[in-house]
Amino acid sequence: MNEVLQCLKTRRSVKKYKPTPIPDDKLNAILEAGTYAPSGKNNQSALIVCVTDPEAVKELSKLNASILGVNIDPFYGAPCVAVVFADSTFFTHIEDGSLVMGNMLNAAHSLGVDSCWIHRAKEMFETEQGKALMKKWGVPENYRGIGNCILGYADCDYPVAPKRKDGYIIKI
Repeated sequence: MNEVLQCLKTRRSVKKYKPTPIPDDKLNAILEAGTYAPSGKNNQSALIVCVTDPEAVKELSKLNASILGVNIDPFYGAPCVAVVFADSTFFTHIEDGSLVMGNMLNAAHSLGVDSCWIHRAKEMFETEQGKALMKKWGVPENYRGIGNCILGYADCDYPVAPKRKDGYIIKI
């Protein structure tokens, strides 16, 4: 089977990570893959903020957990969070950012790095704390959080893909 199709079929979301950092060459390749995602009119409206500082990752995790109203680590101990933002002045900003997330998730798997899309980025960066982080990082105010791509190495059995649902594809 084609290597790309095999990667797409076998990537799963991992929800328990070792604290092992990702080597720079792999992390840079994953982030670069995100920059090659398709975007509406090739406007490249997305922006990626890669967070590997352990204290900053913890701060983001707590902020995400507060949106959920729980006291857990919604980043599952992952040592890296790539936050994807997109310029809300573009009509396709949600789709643009979502494709960046997809590219990074699949690129990570192809390099032996595990990942998961963690929601609530929009809500995180609508808070005063989130807006302060955006300002600190140099993210313009008109950008919106799209997703948190957690990255690392699994500290659990690798999930198996469930059977695809009946009727997933309709051909006309």
